[in-house]
Amino acid sequence: MNRTVEEALDAAVTNWNAMSRAEEDEAEPAADRFEASFYRFIDVFRDWMAGLDPRPQTMEALYRLPEVRAIAEKLPGPLQLNFETEAELILDGMERIGEDKYD
Repeated sequence: MNRTVEEALDAAVTNWNAMSRAEEDEAEPAADRFEASFYRFIDVFRDWMAGLDPRPQTMEALYRLPEVRAIAEKLPGPLQLNFETEAELILDGMERIGEDKYD
């Protein structure tokens, strides 16, 4: 897996785990850290996908890539749908802007 993608993924997973264990007074900052790191991972993943040749055109083709399968294996179950949603947007050439990332 691309090192930059792996580092961003690891940060998102680490922040997910921290958010899951956060006490009430730390819940909001932990959620903010996770959210920022998840969308940083998505941005890095988008950049990586842009460099693929040929570029996958479907989710099935995307998931045939060993790197994407490795990402899916590292993501906690609850994040699978989030990742798939973002991957579909990337495949469709769409990008969330600003606050849309957090809705």
